[in-house]
Amino acid sequence: FFSSRRRHTRFKCDWSSDVCSSDLKNIVTKGYPLVIMGHRNREPVERLISLGAKEVHSAKALASECDIVHLCVTGSPQVEALMNGPEGILASGKKGLIVIDCSTSNPVSTHQMVELASQHGMHFIDAPLGRTPVEAEAGTLDTMVGASKELFEKVKPVLECWAGNIVHLGPVGLGHTMKLINNFLAMGYAALFSEALSIARKAGLTQAQFHAVIGSGRMRSPFYDTFMKRTMDGDENAHKFTISNAHKDMRYLSSLANDIGALHPIQSMVKNAFASMEAQGYAQKYVPMLADFVATQNGLAPSHAKWSA
Repeated sequence: FFSSRRRHTRFKCDWSSDVCSSDLKNIVTKGYPLVIMGHRNREPVERLISLGAKEVHSAKALASECDIVHLCVTGSPQVEALMNGPEGILASGKKGLIVIDCSTSNPVSTHQMVELASQHGMHFIDAPLGRTPVEAEAGTLDTMVGASKELFEKVKPVLECWAGNIVHLGPVGLGHTMKLINNFLAMGYAALFSEALSIARKAGLTQAQFHAVIGSGRMRSPFYDTFMKRTMDGDENAHKFTISNAHKDMRYLSSLANDIGALHPIQSMVKNAFASMEAQGYAQKYVPMLADFVATQNGLAPSHAKWSA
C-alpha cells in the first residue's frame, strides 16, 4: 500500500512486482507522502521507507489515514481479501474513500467490489497497469481506467505520477475488461510464436533463420522483441510475467466471455497452452519460456540451453 497525508494517497502492493514497487517510488518522489503496508520481501519496503514512506501493518489502518487507496496485487482473490474482514479496507469505515484497483482482476469480481464499497460509503474504480518495469521506473506506464467522470478527474493527478498514457474508458469494470483483452492478445502472440518456432524447427529450420525472417518483417513488434530475447539470447528476465499470471488472466477472460455469452474458441486454446505448462510444474517460469515448453512437448531440445525443469 501507499498513502499520503498531504494528498491522501496509499498503496497495497505485491512486492514481488518490479512494476509495483517502481510505482510507489514515483509517487513518493513526486510529492505524495507515502504510507505502505509491508510484505515479507523487505528490500522494496526498506527502500521506500528510506525515501520517507511510513509503514503500517493492516489494510484497515492504512485506509483510515487517507483518501485514495491503490491496490496492486495478483488478482481478484487478493483484492477481495484486502477489502473484506476485520482488518480490511471496508472495516475502516472511511466515508468517501476511493479505492483504485491497479491489479489485473476479474471484472465480475470488480462489480461486486463496487457494490460492497458503495454500501460502506466508499468508491471502487479500476485502473490496471500496462507495459514493463522499464516504464514503471520512468513513471510512463499505461493505464486503462474504469470510473465515473467525476472520480476520474479526482484521481487523474495521482495516476499521472506513474502513468504516461492514461485512457478513461468509461464506467467501472471497463478498465479490467480492456486489460484482459490486451493480455489475451499478448498471450496469444506468445502461444503463436512458441508453436511456430517448434514447427519451424521440426521442419528443419533453425531459430536463427526463423528470427532472421520474422524479426525483420511486418510481424515484428515490441512484444516479439522481448519474447525472442529469451529464445535468441537466453535472457530469462526479458519479460518477467509468470505462467501462473498468464493462466490466471486467461481464466478471468474466459469467465467474462462465458458471463456475456461471447464465443471464444481461440481464447480457450491460448488459455489451455498456459494451463498445460502450469499443470506440469512450471507456474513460476516466465512467458517467453513457453517456447521451451512447447519445444520439449514436440520432442525437441528446449529453445535455449538455459531452460531447466
